[in-house]
Amino acid sequence: MVSLTKFVIRSLEFASRLLPARKPKHLLTGKRGELEAYLHLRSLGYKIVAANVRVPYDRGEIDLIGWDDDILCFIEVKTRTNEGLAPPVTAVDRSKQRHILSVARRYVRRIPGDRPPCRFDIVSIILEGEGGKPQITVHKGAFSWDTDRPRNYWRRDFRDRHFWRRR
Repeated sequence: MVSLTKFVIRSLEFASRLLPARKPKHLLTGKRGELEAYLHLRSLGYKIVAANVRVPYDRGEIDLIGWDDDILCFIEVKTRTNEGLAPPVTAVDRSKQRHILSVARRYVRRIPGDRPPCRFDIVSIILEGEGGKPQITVHKGAFSWDTDRPRNYWRRDFRDRHFWRRR
């Protein structure tokens, strides 16, 4: 059933490429990457429950949300047409992680009962031409809830006279 679904979706995608493009090419690349990630994660046993999740009053978006056994996974998909200098996973910087965490917090608040165990995954996809098979890498637990918390730096209080005393 999954292979039939893959065939139908990829056939429709191929047919849509023959029509005049209405969206910029980079958006179409991103959509294709999200589709490939969805199909790959389903084959790994994930149960995808939501896609392109946004919440009011927040700039962030989560590409895919799914269950991996008993763990709720928030999945960011990064797609490139060639490998370039750095892998796609490096595009998820601290700012992007903060946006994902913000949306994830609001999403989890809507779930009734206790908060389930959560994980943040990144799926890197490198597309190989038109008919080539994409290279897909899943980075499980790429970052955590603690990513956006400010670091506690050790601060010296120079007004403290004990600091200046010679020993």
